[in-house]
Amino acid sequence: MFLGTFSRVKILFVLGIICLLVQCLYYVNYYTLINTIQQYVPTTKLAPNTMVDNKNQTNELENNNVTLIHLAPCPQILPALKERVDLFVPARENLEYVALQLSQLRILEGGHQMPLECEARYKIAILVPYRNRFKNLCWFLLNLHPFLTKQKLDYTIFIIEQFSESSSKEDDGRFNRGKLLNIGYTEALKLSDFDCFFFHDVDLLPMNNGNIYSCPDQPRHLAVAVDKYNNKLPYGQYFGGVVGMSRTHFKLINGFSNIFWGWGGEDDDLYYRTTFHRLNITRYPPKVASYHSLSHPRQKVNPHRYNKDNHLFGCLKVINYVIICYNTYYK
Repeated sequence: MFLGTFSRVKILFVLGIICLLVQCLYYVNYYTLINTIQQYVPTTKLAPNTMVDNKNQTNELENNNVTLIHLAPCPQILPALKERVDLFVPARENLEYVALQLSQLRILEGGHQMPLECEARYKIAILVPYRNRFKNLCWFLLNLHPFLTKQKLDYTIFIIEQFSESSSKEDDGRFNRGKLLNIGYTEALKLSDFDCFFFHDVDLLPMNNGNIYSCPDQPRHLAVAVDKYNNKLPYGQYFGGVVGMSRTHFKLINGFSNIFWGWGGEDDDLYYRTTFHRLNITRYPPKVASYHSLSHPRQKVNPHRYNKDNHLFGCLKVINYVIICYNTYYK
């Protein structure tokens, strides 16, 4: 009886050692796998022709006899997330603080993010027209990056800032949202082959994790329920705030108009361009497509924003601009 028990103890002891060895091998292989993936994640710089092309990178690695790990596509239906987004309130409104708070997300240079554990189904560009709203920008970056990271997207955020040393007769110191977004689209395609584009105001923060920024089959209006508009569309043809569109469709409608200086008009013109080409504007339910609007000073209003004679004039191909500088964040 004693000898039998002793033999069983020895057997269990040996099995325990084997289990520990198997676990050690598993963890070693797991961390080797993770380190290998991280080693070949492409980095980006916000300057022309510097974003890594995945196809060229793959060919280069294969020529060097490096074993590549082919990841499975990310799930189309994401795991259940808490429905309502908890907004992050910046303790300090500066980009250094924002970058520090976002450091755990492993954001790549140039505001680029991509999942490590699966292959993103979409490669999207978030284009943000901007001028003189630094507080809004800090809130925007601090909240949008965590929101998009949960969606397993390969995305890059572009901040397109309007700058002029002196007001010309044309702009009279006014903002041109449409022209900035056309410029952002043109410059983004010099960096990478994006599937679709989201034209996003800097003062709007998504409030529902079900508001997925995937590439739409038809143009998608996302800012359906904005709190400053009492969580409903201000009017039926409203097509502003946040809009998602494929590269094919944006090229088809010839982009935004460049002639709307000051607040208002370019979003209505985008609606007319979209429907003129018989595209269907889609929307999520208001409960899903809900946004919080950040406060900011009012812009100069475009006095011609209601003039329908201006619609469908000005286009993506006719934009004159000078790039003053490229700034790269999240180094």
